[in-house]
Amino acid sequence: MRTADTCELNSIQPGKGATGGFLSQLSPAALKEFQALAIPTSYPSGSVLFLEGQAPRGVFLLLEGEIKLSLGSSGGKTLILRLARPGELLGLMSTISGQPYELTGEAMYPCQVAYLRRDDFQRFLAKFPEVNQSVVRSLSAHYRSACEQLRTLGLSGSAHEKLAKLLLDRCESAVDTREGMRVRLPLTHEEIAELIGTSRETVTRTLSEFRSRRLVTRHGGTFIIPNRQALASFAAA
Repeated sequence: MRTADTCELNSIQPGKGATGGFLSQLSPAALKEFQALAIPTSYPSGSVLFLEGQAPRGVFLLLEGEIKLSLGSSGGKTLILRLARPGELLGLMSTISGQPYELTGEAMYPCQVAYLRRDDFQRFLAKFPEVNQSVVRSLSAHYRSACEQLRTLGLSGSAHEKLAKLLLDRCESAVDTREGMRVRLPLTHEEIAELIGTSRETVTRTLSEFRSRRLVTRHGGTFIIPNRQALASFAAA
């Protein structure tokens, strides 16, 4: 069930957490039209924006926060495909094709999104055909991300390597402190296992080993990495 409150329209700006994303690629006229059509909405942590198999209602531009994108099997297993970051346009393929959403999108912590209804988004593309280039770039980025995730799941040699790669990738948006890189990753051991394709027990054991070697410490949903190079070297050994 969606639980959300409407935000201010002026939150839909290229620099509002989405720098370098979809909004920054729009012309001034297209951006103004997007702002007029979009419904800015705040979602609390744990809210589901769209469900796998659900008929497409529209697209969701992530302005602030992160969205967990996952898919499930008939047997109840879940695979987290990736964690979407600000600037990404979600639900794009389904909205264009008319096919059901292929993934479930869930807010990892409080998020702000700009939602465009499917009909409005289609009219927007028809009015500004140059935006199709940005759409193609977004779809290409999603494809590359999916390929990278498959590479990690299928070709990485060990759980140590997979978990280290996940943490090191998160360092790109981390805060550098006196203690080391502060990485925000509010996932349970089970969810981390779903993201890197292993078991919860393996994640628990691997994190314990990382801690004993002083490669990583964890405080709730935050990891501290004192030395990125040491973690990378240990994973590659």
